[in-house]
Amino acid sequence: MPGAGDCRMYEQRFPEVDDVVMVQVKSIAEMGAYVSLLEYNGIEGMILLSELSRRRIRSISKLIKVGRQEPVMVLRVDKEKGYIDLSKRRVSPEDITRCEEKFNKSKMVHSIMRHVAETTSADLHDLYEQFGWPCYKKCGHAFDAFKLLVSEPDTIYGEFMEERQEVNEAGEEVTKMMPLPVLTKEVKEALIKNVQRRMTPQPLKIRGDIELTCFQYDGVLHIQEAMRAGEQGGTEECPVKVKLVAPPLYVLTTTTLDKEGGITTLNDCIKRMDASILAKKGKLTVKEAPRAVSERDDRLLAQKMDELARANEETAGDDSDGEQDESMGNIDVEAAPLLMM
Repeated sequence: MPGAGDCRMYEQRFPEVDDVVMVQVKSIAEMGAYVSLLEYNGIEGMILLSELSRRRIRSISKLIKVGRQEPVMVLRVDKEKGYIDLSKRRVSPEDITRCEEKFNKSKMVHSIMRHVAETTSADLHDLYEQFGWPCYKKCGHAFDAFKLLVSEPDTIYGEFMEERQEVNEAGEEVTKMMPLPVLTKEVKEALIKNVQRRMTPQPLKIRGDIELTCFQYDGVLHIQEAMRAGEQGGTEECPVKVKLVAPPLYVLTTTTLDKEGGITTLNDCIKRMDASILAKKGKLTVKEAPRAVSERDDRLLAQKMDELARANEETAGDDSDGEQDESMGNIDVEAAPLLMM
């Protein structure tokens, strides 16, 4: 099909030294691992054996596997010979997060650009050269420009004009501002259609894990008060729920389109809970700070809660005196609907 070729994601042909890029492992040799740079049209690079891990390497196969995608740091680039040396061990957790976020955005943009080229008369390289790469320059990332295509198409397309000389009806030569050749009506419509289909914002689940204890008289009630204080810190955009997993473990959750806003809201709720339980001489400990979680994380949490519920049912008749340990917040769920899923 016309325009069905491939193209690098960014204007520069090679990454710069110290860039963190996403690669896919192709093969493993004595000197290290051969990889392809996914953002640079699959050009080849090598992760040297000495750059695989900070620790002593006992088994390469445990560190890196063929087919796996890895964020790596660029050590050296020989643009003439095409040699690129890479490091896995020098990549920090923060580098990994930033690299994955950038790559996921770039991959989405690339997928849309390829599909538009494959379904229209546009050439993929021309589409990138005249539209995609300039979007990176104008908005920091083409992903951010694409998000505006649906709500403000004229604003975005208005940036991609060029002067052309034309002859009017009177035979005079006039200068007109016209869209760039690649941005035909067909291509514009295809871009907007694909962006609408592929980039509709998806709500994110944000979760924080805490331990909550109170060894005072009426400790259960104080814990309930702290939980209510936490939920009251939620907003219309980020409604917050506090749930009991098993004493003393609790989780705070919210669903929102704004990842950073959701994390900030949960942190504020934790502060409210901390102040509430401290006033009653209790204690709050953050086990895992608020972060975005996947469906798999949700399933694992639900599974854990089900297992704990079954374990509680099996041991429900074990206590001969019927007493409960209120200090850790072993709350009667039926008497406290706030805790129910």
